[in-house]
Amino acid sequence: MGKLQQGARRHKGNLGKRVVVVALSGVLLIQPVGSLLPQSWHGAIISQAYASEAGLKLKSQSIVSAGIKRLDYTFTTTRSGKSVSTAVHVIEADLSKPYVSLNTISGRNGSVGQRNNILNMTKESGAVAGINGDVFVMANEGTALGAQVQNGVLTTSPSQLRGMYSFAVTSDRQPVIDSFSFAGTVTAENGVSFPLEGVNQSTYFPEIDGATGVTYSHVDKLFIYTSVWGGAERPAHSATIPTEALIVDGVVTQLSDGVQLDAAPPENGYILRGSGKAAQFIKQNLVVGQRVDSQYALVSNTTKLPVDPSSFQMLIGGHTLLVDNGTSAAFSRDIAGVSGNSYTSRSGVGYSQDGQKVYLITSERSGSNTGLSLKELQTVMVGLGVFKGINLDGGGSTTMTERQLATTNIQLSHPTQESSQRSVANGIGVFTAAPQGTLKGMVMNGTTMLLLGQEGKFTVNGYDNYYNPIAVDTATMEWSLSSAVGTIKDGVLTANKIGKTQVIAKSGSVEKTMEVEVVGQESIASMSISASAGMLSKGATLNVPVTAKLKNGNSYTLSGDALKWEFVGFEGEYKNGVITVTEVKPGVTTGYAIARYDGFGAMVPFVQGEQDSVLEDFEVSRYGITSQVTPADTTTGSVKLVSDLPDQKSSRALQISYDFSGGTGTRASYAVFGSNGITMGGSPAQLTMDVFSDNSKNWVRAEIVDASGKTHLLDVAKELNWSGWRNVKIDLSSAGVKFPAKLKRVYVVTIDKDSDKKAASGAIAIDNLMLRTPSEVKEPARSSITMTVGNTNASVSGKGVKLEAAPLLQNGTTYVPIRFVSETMGAEVLYDPKTRRVSVLRGKQLLEMTIGKKEYALNGVRYTSDVAPFTQNGRTMIPIRLFSEKLGFKVNYEEKLRKITID
Repeated sequence: MGKLQQGARRHKGNLGKRVVVVALSGVLLIQPVGSLLPQSWHGAIISQAYASEAGLKLKSQSIVSAGIKRLDYTFTTTRSGKSVSTAVHVIEADLSKPYVSLNTISGRNGSVGQRNNILNMTKESGAVAGINGDVFVMANEGTALGAQVQNGVLTTSPSQLRGMYSFAVTSDRQPVIDSFSFAGTVTAENGVSFPLEGVNQSTYFPEIDGATGVTYSHVDKLFIYTSVWGGAERPAHSATIPTEALIVDGVVTQLSDGVQLDAAPPENGYILRGSGKAAQFIKQNLVVGQRVDSQYALVSNTTKLPVDPSSFQMLIGGHTLLVDNGTSAAFSRDIAGVSGNSYTSRSGVGYSQDGQKVYLITSERSGSNTGLSLKELQTVMVGLGVFKGINLDGGGSTTMTERQLATTNIQLSHPTQESSQRSVANGIGVFTAAPQGTLKGMVMNGTTMLLLGQEGKFTVNGYDNYYNPIAVDTATMEWSLSSAVGTIKDGVLTANKIGKTQVIAKSGSVEKTMEVEVVGQESIASMSISASAGMLSKGATLNVPVTAKLKNGNSYTLSGDALKWEFVGFEGEYKNGVITVTEVKPGVTTGYAIARYDGFGAMVPFVQGEQDSVLEDFEVSRYGITSQVTPADTTTGSVKLVSDLPDQKSSRALQISYDFSGGTGTRASYAVFGSNGITMGGSPAQLTMDVFSDNSKNWVRAEIVDASGKTHLLDVAKELNWSGWRNVKIDLSSAGVKFPAKLKRVYVVTIDKDSDKKAASGAIAIDNLMLRTPSEVKEPARSSITMTVGNTNASVSGKGVKLEAAPLLQNGTTYVPIRFVSETMGAEVLYDPKTRRVSVLRGKQLLEMTIGKKEYALNGVRYTSDVAPFTQNGRTMIPIRLFSEKLGFKVNYEEKLRKITID
């Protein structure tokens, strides 16, 4: 897809040049007329080649409302000898159901010329599902290029473009696909008439067969703008000087020559807007107080007959015809401009032969989904049973929405191709007018896995016999468990026993169940803490996300009451995922925090001292820092080095400006650090920086790509709720960043939620980026130990010592007393008499064994040995080779002398 956009600067120089307009994803491409493919070029021929090797398989389906379904398919085909697949999604609307209807959804709150994303349009219109619609010129207001009818009212007339098709539903609920043009006349009270060019149109370059010297759309032309027009101008980039007349109830009430009227058209009126010859008509024939009559209609390019817009319930423009009479059709216009042969996200609409089913279709290009070409979209449509179908705007505009069963929540049906939803001209909404029914079923929400001691909250939402949300009386709801793994009351399950159960919710005769498992430490394969080391000083804090991986391969984040913490060498507190050091024991240089779930442990060390290193202070220019914004069509921003901010301590700081006022959805302004980012070496635990906030309530984030290629989006400030400078800390350890890493971008971002409380434009600054690294965990000094089987005499680094128990040989394995060996190696030994668990802490390592069991854990990972520790005469004896080598020592045994040496 190209991105050559129309703009005002091109209009003035090309008013007489004949060009072809093609558009996809809100991007208008300009091509010479000669680039059009001949009408004899049939997409059907190419599509048939795909049919023999392509397949469409239904994967799942769900009900949105009575007569409205979502179906998910996988389309598989072969490209260049390789099998590829992509997800295809369908909203199927059954027009034979009296409660189901379709309508055009448009702009902000139904306006024309104010783009909006489809999720917002779906919510604002009250639809239960939606899909993006017509193509538009991205450089302009975003009015659709095709016709638009809402509730039987023509709100946009079709542009003069070849081969553009539209989808409509008639007032008697019959789907129609046809190509339409526009015809209209304005007649003054004196009887003089002038052709009406269109209604609520943005500017564009017309395509007129046989015409020469075709001018820009609004030159010498007369247009109507109604109360639905939301653009600031009528229209932008017109390359003309307007003459306007305000018509109210058919009477001229105000005139303006050479300047736009400072008035918006009321619901019972409209504004006539003309330039050149059309302006002369207004000035010479329209008089304030006199009547004026405007008549217009759509014209079917198939029958050549006029069509009253009120005969349609809805109508929306699209692009080329794809399917006709159930087979792939010839493309009605050139597809090169819509990247027709490329693989991208696609949108389309079609209907069944009996006219009862309408199919709203999208394909994905995200993740492993490859997207579709237009030829492949034809194949998909035919496979779905489409009798007649067209493509809609695609690429980054492709969006599908739906209401979740049993809730009023509208959500995206699948990821969009771009990171944020694109604001588009219009879409197709699916509506239901079903009355309130009776409770038919329930959807239960809650966790499927619980840990011992945890509480799980379960809720239910109801739907009626029309599959629309209905309230469930929670006061009469009955909750129960199929097996006693805990207790449940008012939907809250407290787990106290390992096992599986069904949570059962019952309201009258309607029942819903959910499978739940309570797991114990025996199910855990490994447990880890995503933090390298903490700082051993009073008041120091460390985020300690704990993850448990079960033997079945599933991973879970553990927190709260699921964990019990042991602190060795210091006193500490754990709350909301953070350890706070409250007191350090005298003489301790290395401490340990051990997280336990049902006794199974993982450890993070705490060490004295830390090191700060400068990542960037902006005092010396080492690389280019550039600005980037998203979405590019609605957001502006900039970056620059400044030295005049209030209370600025350094000579230069980096300022990031933003203006989000032109769009909706997620918008961001980035500072991009060079072409590869700033290298972050070592093993830092924190990134700190000074942030100058504008109290805008917006969000600041940092983008880091680590050594494994993973991108981390980390919060710098979740909310800019202060003014002036503040030092902030970004926890790198808990994010699992692998080093060396690259700081790629820092950016200000906003989302639609609570947008009325956020500043739409402003500027922040950052300075003094520092990496904070805890001191290295020092390994205790090593000693050489020599022992003899059956003898309590031993030596440590050449000095004789007396053992509490002699080493022994049993079934070919040598055992030694654990406490002597551990403490001689500089390790710390903990013993839990209740569980008979032995824990050995040394440097960065935690080794745990249980007396009588062959399973052991090293650094939170479960293993199995051939032998197990045991007790003899009150002493714990461990297999020396397993113990020592797991802690990084070498063990040598001389069988003739029965001598054991540990180095």
